[in-house]
Amino acid sequence: MDSSPSSRFSLAALIQNFLDHCEVGKNQSPRTLRNYYHYLTRFEKWAGNIRVAEISLDLVQKFRLYLNRLETEKQNQKFTHSTRSLSIKTQNYHIIALRAFLKYLAKNDIASLAAEKIELSKIPARTVEYLTHEERKRIFEQPDTSTLKGLRDIAILETLYSTGLRVSELVSLNRGQVDLKRREFMVRGKGRKPRIVFLSPRAVETLTAYFAKRTDNFEPVFLNHGRRKSGSLTDITLSEKRRLTTVSIENIVRTCAQRAGIIKKVTPHVLRHSFATELLINGADIRSVQEMLGHASITTTQIYTHLTNRRLREVHEKFHDAGKNKNG
Repeated sequence: MDSSPSSRFSLAALIQNFLDHCEVGKNQSPRTLRNYYHYLTRFEKWAGNIRVAEISLDLVQKFRLYLNRLETEKQNQKFTHSTRSLSIKTQNYHIIALRAFLKYLAKNDIASLAAEKIELSKIPARTVEYLTHEERKRIFEQPDTSTLKGLRDIAILETLYSTGLRVSELVSLNRGQVDLKRREFMVRGKGRKPRIVFLSPRAVETLTAYFAKRTDNFEPVFLNHGRRKSGSLTDITLSEKRRLTTVSIENIVRTCAQRAGIIKKVTPHVLRHSFATELLINGADIRSVQEMLGHASITTTQIYTHLTNRRLREVHEKFHDAGKNKNG
């Protein structure tokens, strides 16, 4: 009789054990846990009541075909044109989660497919959208700094551009952690990894003006200043209720860009791209930019190098039409 862990526990039970390990053993973020749960639950529901020992390359291949055709099949049933719903990147996230689960099984001596045997789909090289100096100037002129909301909005724009923060990192900021005198503070990014970010003099100026205009003692750096009744809420609860959400900040950035007449889609992440691009254009080394962005891998930071490669520009300027100039 087979008494191995793979026979004693269902696929669903082992997935739950893996998620518990990610939460307690690896101290991974709630967002990572939610993503793993979503991707692995989809796999478990698709695969049915199987043992983990039955996970094979052939099964994984069939699951990938299922993901690739998922929305297409639904739309075909409605007699509409076929459109792929899940991007290759999203499909890969499912496979990354499955590989992490398989690595957990191997580490716990539970027989299953080796994670190293599963390769990710190739994704076209990423391109990044960023703002020119003129576009940034126009956007930053939009907030009405005679109002509290306007002071908040310009402080948001300047802080995003000065630090390269992700929007999720920005919304979680508290006043107590931001050192305006030293013009720096620590944040925890993806994987809860800490890093130091730096504020420009303009960002400090706008934050100082915004804080001076506020009459509350709430901790969040950026608040929703709409009318809200406190009712029976405690100060701490009300403070968190007033904290701006990622959606609110995305709306603020988009609205300022639209008012400035910018055609391209502008998001907080575009300001992050602009921050990195400006640093590299002005001669910063890519390793330093990697640290400031909080990228775990230098490969992620290298998406900017095709925009900022000074050597290629110098080669082009030196040799383009060189023979023509020599003969002329």
